[in-house]
Amino acid sequence: MAFLARPGARLYIKHDGRDEAPGLVLLNSIGTDMDLWDAVLPHLRDRFALLRIDTRGHGASLADPGDYSLAQLADDVLAAADAVGFARFAVAGVSLGGMVAMELVLRAPGRVRALLPICTSATMDRVAWDNRVATVREQGMAGIVDLAMGRFLSDAADPAIYQAVRRQLLAMDAQGYAGCACAIRDMALADRLHAIACPTLVVTGTRDTSTPFEGHGEHLVARIPGARHVALAGAHLAPLEAAEPLAATIAAFLES
Repeated sequence: MAFLARPGARLYIKHDGRDEAPGLVLLNSIGTDMDLWDAVLPHLRDRFALLRIDTRGHGASLADPGDYSLAQLADDVLAAADAVGFARFAVAGVSLGGMVAMELVLRAPGRVRALLPICTSATMDRVAWDNRVATVREQGMAGIVDLAMGRFLSDAADPAIYQAVRRQLLAMDAQGYAGCACAIRDMALADRLHAIACPTLVVTGTRDTSTPFEGHGEHLVARIPGARHVALAGAHLAPLEAAEPLAATIAAFLES
């Protein structure tokens, strides 16, 4: 584990797994940190060299207040990959992490060998996200916690996991959340997806009401050349509700 200095931020990163194995970067959603992947890691550590990053303003990563962009967040990932010696790697990201992953591929296509956008989208309701930014900046995390939790997990989720995620969301830095929410609000991915050339597997959740296949995942599959699709039983935070199936999906795709 280490801290990485970046313009306007100090990023918390972890590098583990099997050193000589192919590199795999795992990116968290908005409102969570790298612990989102905890249940998935035991199934991946023996297969890959792993890099996890607390997105700026999330978890242990500190960041100046402001509006962040996907380009900025993608550059953070590239800097972290450089810091651990990942010249070329696969990247899997949930929600915001998936958006950052797609931006990363477009910014540095030679660095990414495979892409897994998980429970994510290239287009979100700009007005809704602008309202969310304003609410968080005025009221703090309490202003949106119930809205977010209603989309993060389904009724099938373990109640203990639900409470842990809710506590984490309430405790996080509101300015960091708002900054990343601006990146979602302002993203411009939809018209650029055709330029993604690496192997891509789009993963959706059958109980995901935030970025379901219909209206979200289907557009990624249609616009990213050669993209494949897998649906897993779970809501928006797939690593929490479908850890083993997700790990198996990631490993099978990257080792095929």
